[in-house]
Amino acid sequence: MARYIGPECKLCRREGSKLFLKGNKCLTDKCALERRSYPPGQHKERRAKISDYGKQLREKQKLRRIYGLLEKQFRNYYEVASRKQGVTGEIMLQLLERRLDNVAFRMGYGVNRIASRHLINHGHLIVNGRKTDIPSYQVRVGDRIEVREKSKKLKCIREAVDSIARRGGVPVWLEVDHETLTGTFKQIPNREEIGMPIQEQLVVELYSK
Repeated sequence: MARYIGPECKLCRREGSKLFLKGNKCLTDKCALERRSYPPGQHKERRAKISDYGKQLREKQKLRRIYGLLEKQFRNYYEVASRKQGVTGEIMLQLLERRLDNVAFRMGYGVNRIASRHLINHGHLIVNGRKTDIPSYQVRVGDRIEVREKSKKLKCIREAVDSIARRGGVPVWLEVDHETLTGTFKQIPNREEIGMPIQEQLVVELYSK
């Protein structure tokens, strides 16, 4: 599967906000955005007036990069959300939050979504008793997500669990036992519970043109 392999910190600087792509480093003063808060590139300090389209594009890029998706993958989530009843932007966020790699990150199994994706690809996670190696798997209410028994002593997982409190803790729509590394997807989160500083309506406006 194609994926972005460039410098993650450059993405945060381009969007002007922390996307938490580097895990615990984003919580320290070593964060690139803390040290260089201007956009990357030769004309980094030139800030032209941004158009409405530019605002929509930046919001779309920010959301897409937070979840680590390529354009075609991201656009597919909008297409699915637009066909469902309800607020398209909120439904789109719910679909993104229900991705297995995101749920694993939210539960604290990985320091970021990239690390969680690696765990899934290498078969370290089990969903409802079965190994699942598809990061985009849509988790459903009541699904049980746990770390495979042989993988529970992995250093990267233990480090992620130890730092979960610094990253805001586990969301209320998830239930996790960090001693046994097992968790349950209790409910689909509403917009307030997702709590992400994103104006998803701008993304909907961009794609609906």
